[in-house]
Amino acid sequence: MTILSTEQLRAEIKQEWLEHILPFWMKLRDEQYGGYYGEVNYELEHRRDYPKGGIATARLLWSFAAAYRVTGDPQLAEHAHHAYRFLTGALMDEQHQGIYWSVDYTGQPLDTRKHVYNQAFAVYALSEYYRATAVEAAREQAITLFHLIETTGYDATIGAYREEFDRFWQEQPNEMLSENGVIADITMNTHIHVLEAYTTLYRIWPNAEVKAALERLLLILREHMYDEQKRRLNVFFDRNWNSLIDLTSFGHDIEASWLIDDAMCVIDGEQPSYVDMVIGLANRIAEYAIQADGSLMNEQEQEHIDTTRIWWVQAEAMVGFYNAYQRTGDPAFLEKVAGLWSYTRNYMIDSRPGSEWFWSVGDDGQPGTREIAGMWKCPYHNSRFCIELLERMNEQ
Repeated sequence: MTILSTEQLRAEIKQEWLEHILPFWMKLRDEQYGGYYGEVNYELEHRRDYPKGGIATARLLWSFAAAYRVTGDPQLAEHAHHAYRFLTGALMDEQHQGIYWSVDYTGQPLDTRKHVYNQAFAVYALSEYYRATAVEAAREQAITLFHLIETTGYDATIGAYREEFDRFWQEQPNEMLSENGVIADITMNTHIHVLEAYTTLYRIWPNAEVKAALERLLLILREHMYDEQKRRLNVFFDRNWNSLIDLTSFGHDIEASWLIDDAMCVIDGEQPSYVDMVIGLANRIAEYAIQADGSLMNEQEQEHIDTTRIWWVQAEAMVGFYNAYQRTGDPAFLEKVAGLWSYTRNYMIDSRPGSEWFWSVGDDGQPGTREIAGMWKCPYHNSRFCIELLERMNEQ
């Protein structure tokens, strides 16, 4: 495998971000009803009458706001403003608080359930939007949602964030963030994304309550979710913190490793056990889950390994391994980044005009046929990978 120079890697990532990823999403702007079209299918048909998700809208807002913050491009600022208006207009429940799961294509409430994961992404997006634009209303909205998550979403009796609620904030079975045949009371996925949201909130509002919440989240991840022997985060739990399934999510583990590091950094809260967790997660993925072609497999349930290459898993792995390289100075992590980028460039990025990245690629190198844009397929993972690596390489 040819290892790219830092300069070439930086140039290729920047080009992919500015000339391919962002233009694709900018073209999905809905001028009539607000927000961005709900789906682009594998055939690249724009499904303009599809629902618009709360998570997708928040991720679009984050992506455009972060892009504007980094580049200063006023066109990206306008897209951030457009996404902000839709998130805080159509998707925000003024009567009962919080962000809806989805609205229809015209912006009318469709799925009015509330999920802590969804609220966390709104905090993340609004905080980034404030970082980029200094719109004070966005900071106040992020703070309001933070208090909502803390007072309603956090359950002090079990020491964890609850998951799913109806519109009126009555707790419901966690259908939306459970998988693999279980319904989980507590998920690792929600907790790492609350951590991510609060990390960015703390950057714009260095408040003692946010710091305390971040410290508590780091402790939850270390004491309840991290399996030190297996060097992984367990994924699904019941209310008594019993792990419900023998599952390793390689993408979430490598993503969590750098999100944990970022949270420690922002609150100046580094602890040896947390650093061990960061490096342990990265080392385990590097040793076990990287394929011969440089890509990262999806997950393992008991003895069954899902080798599917998922778009977001490749993106997060590049950030996670670069973070591990910065932590350790071990060039093997840098080689993993180069291998992942080579695979992504050759297989994951869709070269068809008017497309972006495939959802997945199989062992045979052929793409899966899931949507190119949708409720869960957004620019957040791959545009964030570009931003993180460009900023980190610029600091070297």
